[in-house]
Amino acid sequence: MEDYTKFRLKGNDELIPLLEAGDDLFILACNKCFKEFTAEDEPECDELAGIAAGLGKKIAGCAKLDFLCNKTLTQKRLVEALPQDAAKIIVVACGLGIQTIADIADLPVCAATDSVSYGGRHGMALTQKLCQACGQCYLNLTGGICPIVDCSKSLVNGQCGGAKNGKCEVDKEKDCAWENIYNRLQAQNRAGELASNPIELRDYSKVDYKFISSYVSSIREKRLDGYYGGLHPSERKELSEHIGLAVFPEPATVVIPLSQHTGAPAQPLVSAGEHVKLGQKIGEAAGYVSAMLHASVSGEVTAVEPRKHPTTGADVLSVVIRSDGKNELHESVKPYENPDSLTADDILEIVREKGLVGMGGAAFPTAVKLKSAKPIDTVLLNGCECEPLLTADHHVMLNYADDIIYGLKVLLRTVGAEKGIIVVEDNKPDVIALLESKTSDIGNIEILEAKTKYPQGAEKMLIKKALGRQVPSGGLPLDVGVVVSNVSTVKAVSDAIQKGMPLIERVVTVTGEKIEKPGNYIVKIGTPVMELVSYCGGVTDDDVAFKLGGPMMGVAISDLNVPVLKGTNGVIAFAPEDSEPSECIRCGRCVDVCPMELYPLYFPKYAGAGNWQGVKDKNVRDCMECGCCDFICSAKIPIRDAIKLGKKEVAAMERKD
Repeated sequence: MEDYTKFRLKGNDELIPLLEAGDDLFILACNKCFKEFTAEDEPECDELAGIAAGLGKKIAGCAKLDFLCNKTLTQKRLVEALPQDAAKIIVVACGLGIQTIADIADLPVCAATDSVSYGGRHGMALTQKLCQACGQCYLNLTGGICPIVDCSKSLVNGQCGGAKNGKCEVDKEKDCAWENIYNRLQAQNRAGELASNPIELRDYSKVDYKFISSYVSSIREKRLDGYYGGLHPSERKELSEHIGLAVFPEPATVVIPLSQHTGAPAQPLVSAGEHVKLGQKIGEAAGYVSAMLHASVSGEVTAVEPRKHPTTGADVLSVVIRSDGKNELHESVKPYENPDSLTADDILEIVREKGLVGMGGAAFPTAVKLKSAKPIDTVLLNGCECEPLLTADHHVMLNYADDIIYGLKVLLRTVGAEKGIIVVEDNKPDVIALLESKTSDIGNIEILEAKTKYPQGAEKMLIKKALGRQVPSGGLPLDVGVVVSNVSTVKAVSDAIQKGMPLIERVVTVTGEKIEKPGNYIVKIGTPVMELVSYCGGVTDDDVAFKLGGPMMGVAISDLNVPVLKGTNGVIAFAPEDSEPSECIRCGRCVDVCPMELYPLYFPKYAGAGNWQGVKDKNVRDCMECGCCDFICSAKIPIRDAIKLGKKEVAAMERKD
């Protein structure tokens, strides 16, 4: 029995005439899929090169690529791999890979292999090509267009004579395959080849498997909508999206870590025994990439000591405040006079002083993001909230639409951008209608409705969807003239200017199948997670796991005695998975869904072998850790853990160099 979705070299009786018919051959081989992932090279490519060398043929080059049938990625890789002096491409792949290359290459493409199958769903790929794995490949004769699957009658010896206006008489929506074959051969100056070859008779004893083409088509359409890759996981937002926003009860004690943002931890400005007021600065930014911290309650500082950090698990220096229940405002908390007269530098200083960071999860200091050395023409607001379960931003937009629009106007003025776009997924029609009504008379602000897809809200995906711009590998949004901000962040910008209020609270969704009473709450920074879970009725049973954030990018926690941070948009309780990882079989699903167009399957393999250079060469730093690869992996391999480790090891390797 042959391996699933495989191919084998044709016999010498077919290969030798194929190779003898020219020089400057480029041999392109596909690394086989649906088999155990090993470091060993497939033998067919070298075997074919050896046969060609034995015939004295000139080889322009050889290349081995992953998943040739993935047209989006292959098209880019082929440009890099194809030698300029190549005259013909000899493809070692299944029928899907051969057809894909024939479709995108300007050179003649020949099949060196026959596809073989034992009847599985051969070629469940994003390519629109099909292959029945008949074991008798005709693509050499037909210019890379398969007469078996593209012709409704599977004719292998020419047209039936029933085509009209280029369309098949059996399926009037379908192009006549043989007319396409003749046209392609003529374009390649190969029109005489069919006449010089004997009529082919199909061997029906070979495998013939019909595809579930409707399923493949639907998946392809969703995966390629807006940007390459992505997922449509079960949203489960119905658990909390209908529950209105409420103020969470005042916590008796808050724990405010001095490290809850990207960059250097803040330095404490208070000590045990001091009385602090609401909004008082208690932590000084310790560098350019750092953030101020403020008291979220008024009361007594009971300790400045290491406490467990919710996302790293390490003990970090934290300010512990026992609330006096008065919420007495600090003198610095007051609206700015004449806000319209504030300069860009004034706004940047306010944003910095008020401790604003990205509230979508990354917690990057907002003042740093807004101070761009490159010209910015557009500000994008992420209102997608594409993570399943979470509905915090949904309710921020419903309750604070005016503040969001005000904050966006402030950002446009700060960075000198001409246009602002608020992107909202189409699963929030109430938000879209509200924002459209409030911006209808604002000429430079647009509301863009995007189809629901994860990770739509990621910066690079948002830019590609909204503006059609591609952030370069290793680049930032500012490289393409864009600043991206979360809707909760710009609401905080509005609070900082119109109220003088620093970032001391945020909206948090408490949800999940294991939470008794889900909800959306305005929560003080530093509130213990345990109090949120208890207030929501606790969990439904003991078989439960927790994450801070969403199910895709959230951080698993085992101890609920940790505080809410500036970047905590959700607390979710769910049933833990008990499946153990198995070996990678190179199914290619992680490649199909990776929105950064990477090859995630290599990261666990290289990390396991300590091959950090290999991890680097596969562009690990372009990964945004969205978790699509983990979600789709049928082997349940923790790919993202390998990626995180790989990033650390690559950084350490470069420091040594």
